[in-house]
Amino acid sequence: MKSLYQRAAACSLLILCMLLSAVPNLLPSSMSAKLPDWYTENTLSLGLDLQGGSHLLLQADQQALLLQAQQGVAGEVGDALQLANIAFRWQGAADTLSLIFNQESALQQARQALQPLSRDAASSVRRFDMSQQGLQLNLKITEDWQSHLLSEAVERSLEVVRRRLDETGLVEPSITRQGRDYILVQMPGVADPSEIRTLLGTTAKMTFHWVAEVASEPTQTQIYADASGEQRYRVESDIALEGQHIRDARLAFHPQTGAAVVNFSLDTEGARRFAEMTRENIGRALAIVLDGQVITAPVIRGVISGGSGEISGSFTPREAGDLALLLRAGALPVPLQVIEERTVGPDLGSDAIAMGVTTGVIGAVLVLAFMLAIYGSWGAIACVALLVNLGLMLGVLSLLRATLTLPGIAGIILTLGMAVDANILINERIREEARKGYSAAMALKEGFSRAWSTILDSNLTTLIAVSLLFFFGSGPVKGFAVTIGIGLLTSLFTSITLTRVLMEWRIRHKTRQPLTIAGLPWLDRLSQRVPNLMRVRHWGLALSLTLSLLSVALFFQPGMHYGVDFTGGTLVEVHTHDMAPDALRAQLSEQGLTQLSIQSSGDSGQYLVRLPLEAQQQAVANDQVEQLKQAVLSVQPDAEFPRTELVGPRVSGDFSDMTILAILIAGGGMLGYLWWCFESHFALAATLTIALDLTKTLGFFVLTGIEFNLTAVAALLALIGYSMNDKVVVFDRIRENLRLTPHKPMHQLLNESIGSTLTRTVFTSVTTLLALLPMAVYGGSAVSSFALPMLFGVVVGTASSIFIASPLLYMLSQRRERQGLGQLRPTVEDQRRELELMP
Repeated sequence: MKSLYQRAAACSLLILCMLLSAVPNLLPSSMSAKLPDWYTENTLSLGLDLQGGSHLLLQADQQALLLQAQQGVAGEVGDALQLANIAFRWQGAADTLSLIFNQESALQQARQALQPLSRDAASSVRRFDMSQQGLQLNLKITEDWQSHLLSEAVERSLEVVRRRLDETGLVEPSITRQGRDYILVQMPGVADPSEIRTLLGTTAKMTFHWVAEVASEPTQTQIYADASGEQRYRVESDIALEGQHIRDARLAFHPQTGAAVVNFSLDTEGARRFAEMTRENIGRALAIVLDGQVITAPVIRGVISGGSGEISGSFTPREAGDLALLLRAGALPVPLQVIEERTVGPDLGSDAIAMGVTTGVIGAVLVLAFMLAIYGSWGAIACVALLVNLGLMLGVLSLLRATLTLPGIAGIILTLGMAVDANILINERIREEARKGYSAAMALKEGFSRAWSTILDSNLTTLIAVSLLFFFGSGPVKGFAVTIGIGLLTSLFTSITLTRVLMEWRIRHKTRQPLTIAGLPWLDRLSQRVPNLMRVRHWGLALSLTLSLLSVALFFQPGMHYGVDFTGGTLVEVHTHDMAPDALRAQLSEQGLTQLSIQSSGDSGQYLVRLPLEAQQQAVANDQVEQLKQAVLSVQPDAEFPRTELVGPRVSGDFSDMTILAILIAGGGMLGYLWWCFESHFALAATLTIALDLTKTLGFFVLTGIEFNLTAVAALLALIGYSMNDKVVVFDRIRENLRLTPHKPMHQLLNESIGSTLTRTVFTSVTTLLALLPMAVYGGSAVSSFALPMLFGVVVGTASSIFIASPLLYMLSQRRERQGLGQLRPTVEDQRRELELMP
């Protein structure tokens, strides 16, 4: 009893700490203001799909970076060879710098002179490789140097983007690096990111060049046009002063003309150099070049020694203000392209919160009611464990300061259904031990002992699939993976620790008395007299294989309805007042938007309009979106556009590749785990069954026309974990029975194992369906790609656990038996027993 009190105290203390971590999410602002900041800051933040806002995915232009690297190396090479008095001439190449020499000796001298330049002194990274072809020396930028430059450029770009967004006054924008060359910018509350997109997509590289003299060599000059493209300037290629010396820039108005101008000031070094260059070039025109365009080219009338100047042009106040902002924030080291853009209106976000909370509460109530109806007071213990598990999930997520998204809410609801599985396993195991005549204390001990390995194996296999979602997913999908992963760990803790403490507390005065846990009598009778499923195994496998082959055929023709995540393009949600789809299509056709598809969504007058990618389009183009919005607003000025998604070809291609890779690695990871825990034929039977389940789910997508998007991928990987969880429970009982009765006929042993786990299989499926059903019915299009396939997958996965996995295992076990191999890997005790029997 002392041990029980100690475990109860330790368990209660840990749960209390985690629940206190979740409390700040529920406190009103007036009460939070009275508590310490270190405590109230541990709260969940809402994702853009729940609070509204925009996100932009920017990609660094690697081609421009390579060109900059080549130009930098070419400049250093030219200076080094000129200093060494080595004559050469350049020969143009796409990705290689080629130098031509007149003599072999000059080439060898050049190799020696360039050797110190081939490696970066600061980082020791090799910059270029040299190769010789006759009298031609080729310099090729190395992959390592390109990667080094790209990493530095992205890191510097993060700071520039952060400074630019801070200047705009946005509230808590999130700027993070993703992958090798991506920058993700999330902006809560920004419904139209067009201005931000332009701001972030502008390199803002400013340089000062002297306008070339008439007698200047053409090879030493460049031609730039002004913003209008009408006037062209021939300027010296050498940069007189770089924009990095600009310390500050502000919008101002000319005192005489009232025109908008930009006043700038230089740092100390820039002021000194500016004074020298103006002193030596009085009477010459100085061109100010911004991103390849001449803004202005004033004539220097005198020495400018104050370290400040004025940029004038045909600016509007808004344009001058933006230019000043760009100059203050600094130039991007490499151009950034917007390859993905998503916008969610605040109303749609609040609706998503209401939907998630409502469906979650209804699902939880249904699950709790089911457990109470089946197990009575013992079900109440499971209900307490589930509610505590929910609080622990929120506490851990708050401690990690995670971001809660709509897929995250779906993950919480799914985890609630799956967490019941451990409690059902424990209850059913205890009931089995109690039917053997054990006392309450012994039944409890044996039940938990036998359920532990099954719970551990099933949870670990699911975690394999979930971890792949985290490593290969992005944005909301990663949040979904974190939610389920944390939920599985907290449910493992509550089911093994809290549930056991509560059960031991309940029987503390009845340890020697018989134990009775309610159930469904008819299901118990069916479990004890399960029919011979092995007799119809050929029919079951034939039916399953036929459905899977038909699903594969449907996958190729007519094919799935892919979302913009995979196809690229634009998706705009349009809310009008009873506007007919034909009228909307006609109105958009008048504006030249003919290559589009219109799908009804929700109530009358609500549509999803899809626009395909244009030919050779690499970055997202917002022109079509603005054209679409103006076309609709011209007919219905009060129309709304609560959601906009623009996905470039690079992102959609990455999604396709990562989806296939994640599914393959998930299958391989689970195959390896089951091979290690059971044996190869167990792992192969489970993997083949999962493959059959997945193909049928893909056929479900085709037949129902549900959009296959990033959320659908999360559903597929979650289904892999759930279905594998189901198979592990059955296989664990088969393994246990094989060790108890190794000489029993395999078909009889399989039937008995299926029957003994039938109650658990049915109950777990029902609770998961109850948790998901409200979301599938009331969730709408936002979660239909997740909830509906999950419902189908739970049914298919449950059926395959009973009718497909065991017959496949039987066929493989017969083949293994003919090869003279055992059905299970020998345990340590088996090996010790064999050694004792050896003469």
